Amino acid sequence: MEASAKLALVNHTKNEDWTVVLPRRGKKLICSRRNSTPEAKQQSWVPAESESDPDRGLKLIQKMGICNKKVESSQFYQNFLEQVENPDILNSFHKVVGLKLKMMVIYGIGSIESYETPRFQLSLAILMKRKFDWIGDMEVFDPILSATESRVLESLGCSVLSVNEHGRRRVTKPTLFYMPHCEAELYNNLLQANWELELLNHIVLFGNSFEMYEFLSEIKKSFVVDSTGHILAARKFTEEYVIKIASDDYLTAFHDSSWHFFSPSLDTELLLVK
Repeated sequence: MEASAKLALVNHTKNEDWTVVLPRRGKKLICSRRNSTPEAKQQSWVPAESESDPDRGLKLIQKMGICNKKVESSQFYQNFLEQVENPDILNSFHKVVGLKLKMMVIYGIGSIESYETPRFQLSLAILMKRKFDWIGDMEVFDPILSATESRVLESLGCSVLSVNEHGRRRVTKPTLFYMPHCEAELYNNLLQANWELELLNHIVLFGNSFEMYEFLSEIKKSFVVDSTGHILAARKFTEEYVIKIASDDYLTAFHDSSWHFFSPSLDTELLLVK
């Protein structure tokens, strides 16, 4: 798999703790042997800074406006729309979302004030909402968001969560989870929290390629112990469509990203993942 050549496995300890480092600023994809328990409680969250800065907020709004226009006029975005509107992928969306307005949940967006890559990722989400009427409310969370960034996100039509869900959102209606370059543990937590036929069929996931994780598991078997068990188990009933990158401008923000649609048809496909 050529895309996986951009990744490097780094052994940090003698206890076989492994990290997959992605070549991007501000975030890294971590696949470790840490225990991940579904019973972990959600944590209340507020930004570290007490108040937002109006001057910084104005500058950030201007940066987002520039970024939105850049993405919207790019060949990458045109290719992206063509892919989403391809009959096969569009049919997969319609199977999940039906005809009603649904929700988009954005996890792990990163610092949109500090780095351009998160701004590209947020711009794509905003443009999708404008383009497709089946995308409804947008909820956002990343524990590194500042009060200023949170205020700007709200001005852009997003709701910033006050709880760290650790990716364990149990869906109550068809939901698009937008999670570019999140930690493997977050994808795994999301699947684990919704490991039922009806719930998985109500999820669309934009995030790191599950095929990539399968490739990495074949290189280093022990790396999948805790953080990717549900990801690998879901591969057998997942339709994956790789995002096409038109230029290096968007490589850092979207490389190794895919659409994922889940269609388990039998309870036996959801055997308990250790």
